[in-house]
Amino acid sequence: MSDHDQRTVGQLDVRASGGGLGAEVRGIDLRTLDEEGFAELHAAWLENLVLLVRSQQLEPADLIAFSRRLGALDHAPVQETGRRFVGNMPELYVVSNVVENGAPIGSLGNGEAVWHTDMSYIEQPPKASALYALEVPPTGGNTSFVNMYAVYDSLPETLKRRIAGRRVKHDGTYNSGGYVRQGVVPSDDPREAPGALHPLVYTHPETGRPALYLGRRRNAYVEGLELAESEALLDALWGYVDQAALTWTNVWQVGDLVLWDNRCTMHRRDPFDPDTRRVMHRTQIKGESRPA
Repeated sequence: MSDHDQRTVGQLDVRASGGGLGAEVRGIDLRTLDEEGFAELHAAWLENLVLLVRSQQLEPADLIAFSRRLGALDHAPVQETGRRFVGNMPELYVVSNVVENGAPIGSLGNGEAVWHTDMSYIEQPPKASALYALEVPPTGGNTSFVNMYAVYDSLPETLKRRIAGRRVKHDGTYNSGGYVRQGVVPSDDPREAPGALHPLVYTHPETGRPALYLGRRRNAYVEGLELAESEALLDALWGYVDQAALTWTNVWQVGDLVLWDNRCTMHRRDPFDPDTRRVMHRTQIKGESRPA
């Protein structure tokens, strides 16, 4: 993160990424952040959509305790192996390629994870996700974020009119690594696939700003359209997502905590060498309302 965009928010040192979203908060320990500091952190998060806090030393209980300050936590989704979570902490999801005793310790492997919004296939998706780095590969495995307020703003007026009031089905068949979710029978007809319907244009409940709400591309379907028409409309919308000026990428370091607003961002992950280790812990903060 660049120093030229540094500014002080109360007791926090907040440095904008210089990209389409994101800021680094320096010089804090999330384990001991007081109420005033947390309120400032929350405000900086709403303004910047994604926050990076480096050099943290968070045990699983510390990560859960910090995450709970943002709201009630979701239980981790079932991993590809059928395993649910670590130890006695149902809120903790392990994202890892590491295999121990013949079994993966986490989910999503080492491949590319395409642009997506976390768990948008449920009726009330999580409002936020926190990802904490325990082990990172020497190269690759970077996570990129895109500003969905700005993506919506960038759409031509004709496209904004076409999607006004329309809903899109967010597929529940596959996760972001392309794996079929535990207990789901796969279908590649998006009209029949499991999932939730959400508005294509979503008003953020805290900022009041409109964002394009796409979820993920695979098996998505725009309600009420012929399949070919839905596919063409979704392809047109997704064509506006990959704008470099609207994104920011975190090159992970051990001890990084990244907190993102799941309501107005999407994220993706670069692939990395399967012979290297990547171990992350993730929590998700429950949504407090359905997208509207």
